[in-house]
Parts: sequence; C-alpha cells; structure tokens
Amino acid sequence: MAPTFDDLLRRARSLPRDGRRAILGIAGSPGAGKSTLAELLVRGLNGTGGQDWAAHVPMDGFHLADAELERLGRRDRKGAPDTFDAAGYAALLKRLREQPEDEVVYAPAFERVLEQPLAGAVPVPPTARLVVTEGNYLLCDEGPWRRVRALLDEVWFCAPDEEDRFRRLVARHVEFGKPYDEAVAWVRRSDERNAERVARTRHRADLVLPASALPGPGDGPTHG
Repeated sequence: MAPTFDDLLRRARSLPRDGRRAILGIAGSPGAGKSTLAELLVRGLNGTGGQDWAAHVPMDGFHLADAELERLGRRDRKGAPDTFDAAGYAALLKRLREQPEDEVVYAPAFERVLEQPLAGAVPVPPTARLVVTEGNYLLCDEGPWRRVRALLDEVWFCAPDEEDRFRRLVARHVEFGKPYDEAVAWVRRSDERNAERVARTRHRADLVLPASALPGPGDGPTHG
C-alpha cells in the first residue's frame, strides 16, 4: 500500500534526532515531481513544526552556467551528470550537516526563465531541523556524486507514470520558451537519456514512491 502524504510528513518529521539537523533527499528522473513534493513537504512541516523548521535546497542550483558548458563543449547535453558542480553540491550538504551555530547558510537556486543558476538565493536558517534537497543524481555513484549519498539521512525515489512524466517535461519546456516540436525533441534526445541513467539508481533509495503517493497536477509547482 502506497504511503499517504501524511505518512510522508510523519516520516520526514522523525528524521532529525539527538538535536542535530537531518537532510532528506528526493531523487528521480527529470519531470518526476521531485520539486513539487519537496515544496509541499516543507510547507506542511513548517505549518506544524514552526516557521523555518524545514528548508528546501534544490540540487539544480549547481548547474554549470551556459558559458562554462560552452567552453567544455557540453551545452547540448545540459542536465547530464557532468554538467553540474557535483563537488560543490556535496560540499554544501556537508556544511549543512555541520549545522553552523547562529549562521544562515546560503545555497544557489536555478532560475528557469533564464535557465541559469543564481548564487545565494536560498537561505537556510539555523532553526531548520530538516533540509529537503531534491535532484536527479542524489543516488548516482559516479565521480564526485558518490559523496552525496553518505551525506543524506534518507533518500526517497519518485517513480511516476512514465507517460505523465514525459508530458510534464514537454509542457515545462514549452512554458519556459521552447516551441512544442523543439521541446519534444529535447526531451527525447537529452532528458530521456538522463532519465534512463537515473532509473538505474532507484535500488539505492530508502523508499520508492509510486505514482499514487506523488502529488497530482495542480497540487504545487510544475517542476522537478
């Protein structure tokens, strides 16, 4: 039986122990609903645990800038594992786990209109007992990505209906400026190649969430 959203809230709330901050990872393929779930969890936890009890830190803030992707010859593969600063992401997670006293930790975000990372956009206050981070490659064991899993208390894997995921991905690209045919071509060429790679990491998750446990259309933001 799939867990309910209340079940997920209770499980997330139980992660911080012994007075220390915990980090929950939400993994899954492009368009799986990771960001939507993370934002709904943080909203629900802050509604019951007190303001700023939980914080959302997306992995996407560690996209390499387009200028650097051009220099590396990787612009047409944007979204692949080697188009992120994985070592920088792991370093941020380590800093968040160390829970600096009375210090706000700033994380980068990803601006979807510009399709560029934005430094210092996500504040994590010292009151945050749980950090929810989400992204495609949290369970990847290649290169610097392998450091990430050890820094997460739990990782949940989003496994939506694949046809729905494909449609959401195309709709997202159209929303942010791509013509429909170009959006479909990009999803088939790039996003789906990355999705296959992400799917192979599913077995490393602590919890796999089927479509019935994931937020539906209209429940929250349409990215992730």
